[in-house]
Amino acid sequence: MLKTTRQVPPTWLARSGFALTFSCLVAAQAAELEINKNTWLNPQAAPLKFDLSGPFVHLDEGRILAYHQNTTQVSRDNGVTWSPPRPVFAAESKFQPATPTMIRTTEGTLVFAFVNTAEMVWKWNDERRDADAGTTLPTYVTRSHDGGQTWEAPQMLHSEWTGDLRNMIQTQAGTIVLSSMQLWNNPGRHVMLTYSSHDDGLTWTRSNFIDLGGNGHHDGAVEGTLVPLNDGRIWMLIRTNWDFFWEAFSTDEGQSWRVIRPSKIAASSSPGLLKRLASGRLVLFWNRLMPTGWEEYPRMGGIGSDNSPQWSLVPASASREELSVAFSDDDGQTWSKPLVLAARNDQVSYPQAFEVRPGTLWVTSGYGNLRVEFREQDFISSSATDTDPK
Repeated sequence: MLKTTRQVPPTWLARSGFALTFSCLVAAQAAELEINKNTWLNPQAAPLKFDLSGPFVHLDEGRILAYHQNTTQVSRDNGVTWSPPRPVFAAESKFQPATPTMIRTTEGTLVFAFVNTAEMVWKWNDERRDADAGTTLPTYVTRSHDGGQTWEAPQMLHSEWTGDLRNMIQTQAGTIVLSSMQLWNNPGRHVMLTYSSHDDGLTWTRSNFIDLGGNGHHDGAVEGTLVPLNDGRIWMLIRTNWDFFWEAFSTDEGQSWRVIRPSKIAASSSPGLLKRLASGRLVLFWNRLMPTGWEEYPRMGGIGSDNSPQWSLVPASASREELSVAFSDDDGQTWSKPLVLAARNDQVSYPQAFEVRPGTLWVTSGYGNLRVEFREQDFISSSATDTDPK
């Protein structure tokens, strides 16, 4: 989410066993670029040679389009070189995109969703533990029919305050489904929803809301990630402050969410990312409940707390020092043993992933400026099967 205030213990590296090799690895990995600075990388991962955050999509003729800071760039050589930046919106435009997600549909249309910080107004009232009238961060969607050279006028999906748009998917039936959220009042908390399009992103239908309760500017049902399952359902993993992702399932192409419950995946108060790979496996990137080797982690939030009491109704773990990855061969029923992909002394979170070619992934992060590449098989061979991520 865009508004974040948090405190992080500074000594986690020493406690989790990374301290001995941290400084030399960082020096070697960040010698040429600022990306991955002060970040430990799993030895099976390699730094990307460019600083583009994404999202990324495949175009025709082997080209890749990248979005970065209101511009797009195209590579014809798998990211070795990139074209000059092309603005999505003019500098004087009323649109300043943030937390973007993008797909290329089976019809070849680029669908780009974002929140518009040009309209952002944040009015959280500590006394009421709620947002005052006028709080807004609208969600928009736009399309391109020419590979990102021109874009349609954006259409607003809602004006309510929105956090991070984790991802957008297209189902086997061709339905586009966008994950979104809204800040609600009385009491102040977030709720999840999705938007579905059956006409290549031209029109959109809102789902029911997923309201899990809570009270705080980072509380409730937050920043869910989506993936289609092999049985036709859509699976959503929802960020919460209750030590686990909650999960929801849709059997009607994202129009409604009827099975809503805690998942078995322990997680901190930070969003994950689910993705279906060319191999058929699912991959999950997320911040686990606490760093490797820790048995407990300092809590934040909770009424009466001296650490960010407005964060949530109950104290929560906001551990984001490690970004982990796990794989599933059975649509999330069981998972490989989680492996740490990257680690920092503050946070490496809000992951995005792009399968640049079958079995090879680019992973970037909204916080921590992570830019890495790794091969799926290298991590699969390093993992022993586990019941579920912990």
